[in-house]
Amino acid sequence: MRPLTRAQARRLAVHAQLLGAARPVGIVETIDALTVVNIEPTAAIAPSADLILWSRLGWPYQPDDLVRLVEVDRAVFEWGGFYRAMTDLALLIPEMRTRPASRSARDWLEANDRFRRDVMARLRADGPLRPTEIPDGAQVPWRSTGWTDNRNTLQLLEILVMTGDVAIHSRDAKGRLFDLAERVYPADVETLSAEDAARERAQRRLGALGIARVRSVAQPVEAIDVGEIGDPVVVEGVDGEWRVDAAALDELDTFAPRTALVSPFDRLVFDRDRLQQLFEFEYVLEMYKPATARRWGYFALPILHGDRFVGKLDAKADRRAGVLTVHAVHEDIPFTPEIDDAVENEVQELARWLGLELRRG
Repeated sequence: MRPLTRAQARRLAVHAQLLGAARPVGIVETIDALTVVNIEPTAAIAPSADLILWSRLGWPYQPDDLVRLVEVDRAVFEWGGFYRAMTDLALLIPEMRTRPASRSARDWLEANDRFRRDVMARLRADGPLRPTEIPDGAQVPWRSTGWTDNRNTLQLLEILVMTGDVAIHSRDAKGRLFDLAERVYPADVETLSAEDAARERAQRRLGALGIARVRSVAQPVEAIDVGEIGDPVVVEGVDGEWRVDAAALDELDTFAPRTALVSPFDRLVFDRDRLQQLFEFEYVLEMYKPATARRWGYFALPILHGDRFVGKLDAKADRRAGVLTVHAVHEDIPFTPEIDDAVENEVQELARWLGLELRRG
């Protein structure tokens, strides 16, 4: 079993996530390589999808280009809270056929079969529609301990998206519009067995992560189960076995570093255990904490320099005032003049991309 240093493991992860010096050339290519891009809409600086793509592509990336690829070109689609390349749809269809995953959701869907048929008919006649434009005809109300309690139409649409009967057509300032999947997804999708699709998805996941445990939870809906894909390795100073993308091992010597500001929902940082084990970096998204309990800020961005996370940027965008305010740059390690200059340049690039004046708070 091949041994890797922590630095080598980190470089595998950073390279796989397209955060080395060689930037990708386009949005679809980036999403395809990452396999998923989180859609969390919190926009203290920018929505997560936009931050994730900007951190890879740089200033040429514009959110309107992503909207066009999703809503006009249909080269990208939304499923399970992530943007995905449309070429991955064939890999997800066998997974869609297993949904809903929970027994309670299956029972609720069965009890509301007439409601389901009414919603599908309404979409066929008038779609795309918002949930508020579809009458709530549930025979049995949805029960939960959270915010979905009794929001029957929205809950049904969410389930039907996961089963592949309905798709998210578009988004605007008021939220999502839903339509029949056949009017959003292409008709000529390759048919794959569940086994072949699962294996290909595992290969793509590992390729996007570079290095992973056999099974670890990286983000909601996307449990990373790489099975026997890739090569087994051990990482010095870290217990247990890892799997690595075999092709990436051959590129270790060509790793070229750069500095990047990373979204809190970026896949490179989302798995906090992996982040601690490989990068020895502590990070918690603190927007859910009281202000007095925050150490780094409401929406602090992890700062990547080369193959290390060196700090956090506490900043906030005020679009009405036209200002990006930097409240603090928290240094996890003392910044050298080189790191300081690289981080300052990246902060200025962020302000330029956002079209905001940079201010210090």
